Amino acid sequence: MGKRTQRMEAKRRKKSKIALFFTFISNLVLIGGAGYLIYTVSRLNNIENNLRLIGSIVLCVICLFLLISSIRKYKKHKTGKLIFTILVMLLIGGGAGFIGYNIDKVYTTLDVVSDTSGYKTYSSSLVTLSTNDISSITGIGKENVGMINDESSIDGYKLPKEIIEKKGLTNEIKEYSNYIEMIDSLYKGDIKYIFLPTNYSVMFGSMEGYEDIKDKTKIIFTDTKKTKDKESIISSKGKKVDSPFTVLIMGVDSEKEGIRNSSFNGDSLMLITFNPKTLGATILSIPRDSYVPISCFANKKKNKITHAAWQGEGCMIKTIQNFLDVNIDYYVKINFKGAVQLVDALGGVEIDVPYNMCEQNSNRMWGPGTVYIEKGRQVLNGEQALAFSRNRHSNPDKCSKKWTSYNSNDFIRGQHQQEVVTALLNKFKTINDLNTVYKLLDTISNNMVTNMSTDQILSLYNVFKDIAVKADNNSDISDVLGIQRLYLNGYSAMIVDYGGSNLNLYNYVLYDDSIKEVSNAMKENLGIKKAKVIKSFSFDVNKPYEKTVIGQKATGKKNLTLLPSFVGQTLSYAQSWCSSHGIKVSVNGGNGYVLSQSVPAGANIEDVRSITLTAGGTSSNDKKDNKKDDEKTCGANATYSESAKKCVCDSGYEENSSGKCVEKASEPEPTTPAQPETPENSE
Repeated sequence: MGKRTQRMEAKRRKKSKIALFFTFISNLVLIGGAGYLIYTVSRLNNIENNLRLIGSIVLCVICLFLLISSIRKYKKHKTGKLIFTILVMLLIGGGAGFIGYNIDKVYTTLDVVSDTSGYKTYSSSLVTLSTNDISSITGIGKENVGMINDESSIDGYKLPKEIIEKKGLTNEIKEYSNYIEMIDSLYKGDIKYIFLPTNYSVMFGSMEGYEDIKDKTKIIFTDTKKTKDKESIISSKGKKVDSPFTVLIMGVDSEKEGIRNSSFNGDSLMLITFNPKTLGATILSIPRDSYVPISCFANKKKNKITHAAWQGEGCMIKTIQNFLDVNIDYYVKINFKGAVQLVDALGGVEIDVPYNMCEQNSNRMWGPGTVYIEKGRQVLNGEQALAFSRNRHSNPDKCSKKWTSYNSNDFIRGQHQQEVVTALLNKFKTINDLNTVYKLLDTISNNMVTNMSTDQILSLYNVFKDIAVKADNNSDISDVLGIQRLYLNGYSAMIVDYGGSNLNLYNYVLYDDSIKEVSNAMKENLGIKKAKVIKSFSFDVNKPYEKTVIGQKATGKKNLTLLPSFVGQTLSYAQSWCSSHGIKVSVNGGNGYVLSQSVPAGANIEDVRSITLTAGGTSSNDKKDNKKDDEKTCGANATYSESAKKCVCDSGYEENSSGKCVEKASEPEPTTPAQPETPENSE
């Protein structure tokens, strides 16, 4: 009997130890899970503050009750009830830990996306022709090395200098005034090695004559430098997103996935204003060829806005702020490759495609990589959505007539980008599974950067909540948000980039009135300016209603004046013209007719301070001797027409009684949106 009692006692002690073990484990799981959840929830500033506080208190009370209950049941040897309590504790602790993990994943992703440091990573590469057998910086010997002479450029001057010093190079350095001049010297064989920003194939690949720069050249060395970009630090610290704000979305056209070391190319620029109080929004797609003052260029020299991206997002932000007179609170940089993954993670976006089209894929490849999209409403995958957003040419040299029978340009591309953004917002409403959330978080963390703090991003929750309350899964996001699309109107001009690349480039010159209308619309939505009240409204039942697009029909005075060709003109005429436009003239040779000029025709006179004219000849016979050269030269604001065999006034100008081309007294308001030309030699 004693042995039996001993065995029973041993068995009881063993059960007690097992019960104690599971009670201890369940207590740890409960305390750990609940504590982790409360910690992660506490980081969600400005999100359901009362609910988070009450939920945390309730969870603490439940945990305390279960802990005390499990200890009592253990001491009283109530095995059945103890097992039930342990299961409940494991379930609550595990569930709390799972929820905490997902909240922490979201917070960590937002923390990665948020970059308020103001630091930027610059990358510079030593480049040579692809035909050069040398593949390492150690094999360049004593050859001259080229770099630009702009001492303020980090990836064009400062970083190359550091590379030269670190590598102990004693090569002679040949400095150039701009990248294009240096690349041309490389192509001609005048120099074998040059320093370029690592993203040079994206920067220059869209320029006429440099489309194949990626194939013609290769990188033999690359180095990076992380430094503070003072211009990119926007004064949005402490600003709450429950008040009206602006956000600039910038596209990064990188050849690799990820965004941290990628430079955006300024092709995709979308400025959005949003008023959380009224849920009103304006969306403006800024044409890449817009001719505006570039804030970081010397004397704020005018150029196409896409070139501001060469100096980083800080330069782009200040440039846009200056010409639109609107402060930019936040920016978001998105890698185009990440956009492909984002759309695919959401299962595609529904778009009504207006025509059959073809475009390069995300790797900028034609041939097997060509993306084809048929006309009609359909769900586009990531590659198709990116191609739809990028396309601005019909590409007849790449695809058959079936895919190229349409006209496109920067404005149509901007509209397509806005459609994709709206479609993405609509898809976000339909997310209902955790795997999709995980895919989105991974994509966003790798391919998006913003200057918004993590707390500012989190505070957007309240905005989205307000939108969700007013919308359902079947409604379009644009039905809830008062989205006003804006339009920058202007006219086309071929302008010589004098003092820069010196190329004759296509530019889109914006009308001042259009800029003013767009700026005012943004200020009204932001509450900076009082909105005008429309007191009357008329319509025709026989005509469909067309929503007014602010800025679309605004024109105004054309303030651009380009330097004419003086070759073949009398020296006195050239001197008089330059004097009236504030340009200092130096003369080589004799009097008579101008034989050549130091500044090319087509340069903006704002960039021309002085000019040297070479003249010779004293009679009209000398002019006739050079008829072949000067028959195509015309006076100011005129161009020689091969078909008419004479000089004709440029668009917007008319011939006066003296035979000179002067600006038209008035210009009729266009009945259809003005669209920029897309000449063969435009970028």
